[in-house]
Amino acid sequence: MRHRKSGRKLGRDAAQRRALYSNLASALIEHGRIRTTEAKAKEVRPIVEEMITLGKRGDVAAQRHAVAFLRSKEITHRLFADVAPRFAERPGGYTRIVKIGPRQGDAARMVYLELVDYVPERTPVAAAAAERPAAG
Repeated sequence: MRHRKSGRKLGRDAAQRRALYSNLASALIEHGRIRTTEAKAKEVRPIVEEMITLGKRGDVAAQRHAVAFLRSKEITHRLFADVAPRFAERPGGYTRIVKIGPRQGDAARMVYLELVDYVPERTPVAAAAAERPAAG
């Protein structure tokens, strides 16, 4: 029985899960939005929220804690210098999960996990379509 046992195993042992969460959190901080399964997004979301809260705190102990989890000084610097200041006035809820439908191969529920202030970059194709005059 698994009464009151929280968290998903995601088919991995503990070390693999920790590495997965670290990689997903780093990718989200670096890119602003990641495409992943719903189960993984729900598991990594509280971790990212905690990392952003550490970034808002901004002291040396918080930086060391973030580096220990994220395993990258570059990503940690981006967290503390770019991401956390954008959320300085927000008391929480830094991420959102947007459902995008099933994956074609195995029908896994796919989502975008993104920072709430994420703005998609315009691709060259989208920019050209926006500049083209409307037909009619």
